[in-house]
This record gives sequence, C-alpha cells and structure tokens, in this order.
Amino acid sequence: MRTAAALAALTLISGGAPAIEGQSSSSGSERGAFRAAVDIVTLNVTVADSSRRFITDLGQDNFQVVEDGRPQQITYFRKTGISLALALLIDTSASMDQSLPIAQQAAIGFARELTAGDLASVIDFDSRVQVLQELTNDHESLERAIRQTRAGGTTSLYTAVYIALHELNKTVRGEPTADPRRRAIVLLSDGEDTSSLISFEEVLESVTHSDTAVYAIGLLGHDTFNPGSRSSEAEFVLRRLAQQTGGRAFFPTDAKALIGIYGQIRAELSNQYFLVYESTNTRHDGQFRRIAVRVVDRPGVVARARPGYFAAAR
Repeated sequence: MRTAAALAALTLISGGAPAIEGQSSSSGSERGAFRAAVDIVTLNVTVADSSRRFITDLGQDNFQVVEDGRPQQITYFRKTGISLALALLIDTSASMDQSLPIAQQAAIGFARELTAGDLASVIDFDSRVQVLQELTNDHESLERAIRQTRAGGTTSLYTAVYIALHELNKTVRGEPTADPRRRAIVLLSDGEDTSSLISFEEVLESVTHSDTAVYAIGLLGHDTFNPGSRSSEAEFVLRRLAQQTGGRAFFPTDAKALIGIYGQIRAELSNQYFLVYESTNTRHDGQFRRIAVRVVDRPGVVARARPGYFAAAR
C-alpha cells in the first residue's frame, strides 16, 4: 500500500491510536460471550417488504445464513434492542455553506433520539478532520458539537471515514460487556473527496474489515449530460461504502429532505435483527467470504445485511 506515511499521519491526527482492527478475530476477545478460536461473524439484518415497511416479528427459525454457498448455524439471535455506537460525519467544506444550517438541524434531531444505551460521536471534515465530540450519550454535548460546525475548505471524506472507524473501535476494546454493540456511520457529504491522505480503495478495505454499517447521504446534484462528472464519482463512492457494509445510500435533491432521511436511518437502526454465527470454514487465510441472509416462510420480504467479511489471518 502506498500510504505508510499517510497512515502514520492519520495516527497523529486521531491521537496516536492503533490501526483499525478487522471484524473477525481468531482470539474472539471482542466477543466475550462467544467461543474463541473460530471466526465469529456478527450481522445486523434489516428485513422489509416491497413497500419498505420493516418486518419485526420474525424469529430465529425464519433466517438462513449462507457463507460461500455453505449453510451456517446461527448461534445467537436477538431482535431490536441492542445498543448502538454511532459516528455522525458532517461535511463542512465550503460548498456546504448554504446547506449546513438544515444539516445541523437534522443531525441534532437524530442525536436527540438516542436511547439510554446508545453512544454517538460528532466528526466534521473539510480540509482537515476534527472529532468535535467523542462517544457519549449526553444529548446536550452532541448538540453543542453539531452547532459548532462551520463551512470552509476542501473535502477529506476518506480520512473522516477512517478516523470514524477508529473512534467506533474504542467501543470494542473499552467495554467489559458480553453483548456486542452495533456500530454505524451516518455520513453526510455534498461532493467528491479532494484532500484525503488515503485512497478510496484503502478506506473501502478498512470499512469492509469492520462490522460498521455506513449510511451515506449525498447532497450532490446531478449532471445528466456528463455521467463522468464529479457528482457521479461521489455518488459511486457513497453507494459503494453503503453496499459493502449493509447500510443504505440516499441522494436527496434538496437539503430540506435531510430531516426525513435522518429519520429513515434512525427507524432502520431501531428495527434490525442481530445474528451471530461461527463460520464452518476453519481456514484462517485472510480471504473475503461472501454472505447471504435469507428469510424463509415469509414470502415477499427481503433481508439486507453486509455482503461478506474478511476471515482472520494467522
């Protein structure tokens, strides 16, 4: 990778913390309730019908998990209620000047809906990335941090995602609880990355190694006569980050839609299933493994989860 110096710089930016850890670990230390020495795979699963209504009355027997074509046994199942660790990423580049006030309002409304067990951080990014508020459940602190954002500078989107992953990783190492915490990034941007220290391919690899879902909101505008425009490239990036992690991407044509979109994201996160399985593939080869989650005995509904993970490597 071309970023040895860049990642060293990122370590300094984010306070000297170590690199992002992968989702699966042969040690299993982050999943105290589950057996070690195997790949423990966690899945946040959203189930909806053709009208996008959430289906929340399913049981464990309604789900089938397949990894690389092989059925897997679900070892832990839970409906909604598992706490969240969230990173709210807000683009504060100069082009966000007109949209930022309503973006702040939407993000504040989202933060106010956090439950007692949830944590959230606030990160803004323009030419540089700032963690304005570390993970907390204090709604007033989150609101102050969001209101502190100001527009100006270029766009360091990839650096912001990398640092957000790093912040969320603290919830794995720092908590003695046996129950894992669901992790998500809610990312708002209005354009293409212009100033990050790392590439899109590198940040995509980092997010794929994590069990963090990315919910991306793109205030991009569209040039129908120039499909290779910067807005098209930015849309590809945001869609890819969401698809690779089991999240969703939204592309409103007006900033006024942001409040509703943040509400949709909050509703989805509140109506997910949490599944865990121990992979039957015992080769710790570091390879990508494809996952499919299916719903049985309930026609007309579709399950969405991350499409795969990287196995632990010895």
